[in-house]
Amino acid sequence: MIAVENVTLRFGGVTAVDHCSLTVATGKITGLIGPNGAGKTSLFNIVAGRYKPSSGRVLLDGEDISGLPPHRRFEKGLLRTFQIPQEFSRLTVAENLAMVPAGQTGEQVWARWFQSGRVAADEAALMERVTEVMAFLRLSHVADELASNLSGGQKKLLELGRTMMARPKIVLLDEIGAGVNKSLLAELAGDIKRLNTEQGMTFFLIEHDMDLIARLCDHVIVMAEGRVLTQGTAAEVKQDQRVLDAYLGGGRVSA
Repeated sequence: MIAVENVTLRFGGVTAVDHCSLTVATGKITGLIGPNGAGKTSLFNIVAGRYKPSSGRVLLDGEDISGLPPHRRFEKGLLRTFQIPQEFSRLTVAENLAMVPAGQTGEQVWARWFQSGRVAADEAALMERVTEVMAFLRLSHVADELASNLSGGQKKLLELGRTMMARPKIVLLDEIGAGVNKSLLAELAGDIKRLNTEQGMTFFLIEHDMDLIARLCDHVIVMAEGRVLTQGTAAEVKQDQRVLDAYLGGGRVSA
């Protein structure tokens, strides 16, 4: 689904990502781990389109998207969430979900005048989808609550729900466990697993919680100093001495 090919990202004299290559398999959950400063978030920002790589390219389902802005990547089915949720705080939960799908008929003024029946049908279908997503994520009881009033864990669920509304090819998840209590995190992890197994959604996630990585991920990629250090199953990378050295040594590793 995603291929990162020999990507480098420099900020002045600092190299955040250094000739990095990796792949994310279609229909799988792939984890990205590494010590602080390893380049994980910078790589995510390259894939999502926030940063343009200094060299190399990113492919989505075989198509080179390296020069596309984030909104064009969204249209092609690549979505991301953030470590700190980016909800629309003054909209309700249901409204946050309803505004996601692009190209809604009701957004066109002329359609409201000349195609009112189609607009009504589309809006009914949209709200049916909103209801389904809220039920899937156990958010129905807060449908009319302002997003700003949700708990940290509920905001993470809402972000996941917004990705569901777009029916994406792949979702980039940035530290879903941050600020979420253990019981809600277990539910959130279960939802991600269900979306993967039942709906075939592909996930690429950054996470520091190795128990969560082990529970969710089919494949784990380890970064250090802007490069891929190793990859394999969660059990394999946890036993790799280079991984232990990278974490305990603050990211300094031998090539």
